[in-house]
Amino acid sequence: MELQPIVPFEPVQEKVIPEGSEWVHQIKWDGVRVLTYCDGKEVRLYNRKKNERTLIFPELADASAYKADSFIIDGEVIALDTDGKPSFHEVMKRDGIRNSERARALVTAVPIFYMIFDLLYCNGEWINDHPFIERAHRLKQLVQGNDKIQVVPFFGDGKALFESAKKQKLEGIVSKKVDSPYLINGKNGNWKKIKKIEDLIAVIGGVIYRADRVNALLLGLYNQHGELVYIGHAGTGKLTDEDWGAVTQIADSLKSEERPFLNKPERVKTAQWLKPVLTVKVAFSEWTEGHVLRQPSIQAFVHLDPKQCRIEAVKS
Repeated sequence: MELQPIVPFEPVQEKVIPEGSEWVHQIKWDGVRVLTYCDGKEVRLYNRKKNERTLIFPELADASAYKADSFIIDGEVIALDTDGKPSFHEVMKRDGIRNSERARALVTAVPIFYMIFDLLYCNGEWINDHPFIERAHRLKQLVQGNDKIQVVPFFGDGKALFESAKKQKLEGIVSKKVDSPYLINGKNGNWKKIKKIEDLIAVIGGVIYRADRVNALLLGLYNQHGELVYIGHAGTGKLTDEDWGAVTQIADSLKSEERPFLNKPERVKTAQWLKPVLTVKVAFSEWTEGHVLRQPSIQAFVHLDPKQCRIEAVKS
């Protein structure tokens, strides 16, 4: 049977950690969502947009790491920074590559790890409608694992796990109902993500220069009318000097005389408008009353249709 890629189940964002025996909790990993498919003949990897990643992460296409003839598993691919913490910026050095030779060259330079948390299909049987706790136990039996592939454990005390995540500077936790099915191409409150810091993917509508070099990005999200709304600017984060040099070159090719934002950016004296085609992941502490990001920090550039960066999606 040829397995077709699916759109994975998504958690809803919450601020309160659910309590009770009907909930279990897992660490939320700051990486890229990847599902692994094995039809008994070959292993293939696809991201949440159903784009293939087998050649991008070749070290994960290892059928010997699993004790099943066929399966579909769900997890997060992560990479670590110099402090040994998961870094979205680092993993994008791998996920952003489109050349298979370059991808193979980065296997050693940028090591990645696969943190697996769910099993949807096993030995010819769809089990996505089975309770999460059953799928989790079957997943532990399925995965032999290796130094690159690990099963994410679950815990009963969500508050303690969240405090541990904060101390270890991890992104947060995901709380899951023990009896919840896996809703393909769905999203509901059976899974809840609680983050120690918020993040979103925004559209770059302009830049600020210092000495002919870009040193800040002007960010926006589209509203329900298709208008780009300014939400703040960011000049700090994880971009290197080399990254900022590349941004400067790209910005030069995207300059525009027309302001792309519906609203005029406040406290920005000089700005060069850009065609709104670039997207970037940004971490932030909260939204201000004026609907602007507080303490935004640039994490990495991502490949996403700018029109999918919508206000109602991130503030719901």
